[in-house]
Amino acid sequence: MFELKVVQDDEIKVLLNDLLEHHGYDFTDYSKASLKRRINRLFTLDRFPSFAEFRYRLMHDPQYVRRFVEQITVPVTEMFRDPSFYKTLREEVLPVLGTYPVVRIWHAGCATGEEVFSMAILLKEANILHKSLLYATDINPEVLERASNGIFPLTQMKQYSENYINSGGKEEFSSYYSANYDMAKFESSLSSKMIFSTHNLVSDRSFNEFQLILCRNVLIYFDRQLQTRVFELFTESLDNLGFLALGSKETLRFSSVASHYKAINAKEKIWRKIA
Repeated sequence: MFELKVVQDDEIKVLLNDLLEHHGYDFTDYSKASLKRRINRLFTLDRFPSFAEFRYRLMHDPQYVRRFVEQITVPVTEMFRDPSFYKTLREEVLPVLGTYPVVRIWHAGCATGEEVFSMAILLKEANILHKSLLYATDINPEVLERASNGIFPLTQMKQYSENYINSGGKEEFSSYYSANYDMAKFESSLSSKMIFSTHNLVSDRSFNEFQLILCRNVLIYFDRQLQTRVFELFTESLDNLGFLALGSKETLRFSSVASHYKAINAKEKIWRKIA
């Protein structure tokens, strides 16, 4: 009977050490269970006959390293995901941001960009996109390139349109993109306010001061120690009275920086920095 091979815990440690020493990617503080699941999925998907061949490929094939990083780090995302969250942004956060002369927003771990374009649409409808800058960062340069193009499968537009309407959108969602064959390209007035750049939450430092930081469904892949480091980075990067938005399964509660924040909407995981 054929026995399905899996990458063992000690082998995963070897891989993580190789990636850090030879390629500069530090996954050592990522959630062990999540890493193991994703690494074994890739190992099976790409039909490696042995761990040794898997390791050799990661050591010597830059193209495969990019594939590995993409598979390990890309979260599932969609435009206006969790519409009630975006409705809360419309009603409780954007009116405050509108009082600032310049609005800087950081999408940390932006993946393929759906969240960034969603935010740009919100800002445009609140009439503050013209004075906003959206910094979209990710560890993975491949997905950043895709994100910056603003091109998404046309088959997803029906779901995105429903999400948009449920988030409080009043316009025709199709007015924000043009269809070309089986793809939808979003208008350049949205992407003109975006800055895409690689940034590693594990090792890179603060690079600006922001009025709003969004890091949704990224921290669930980090262990507690790394989450603490990232929360400290966000606290350093947030303007006083700035907003921090996390994913539905993430929380600032019990963190070392919790005393610096007040919950604006606990259900939607939005906090405001107060000290």
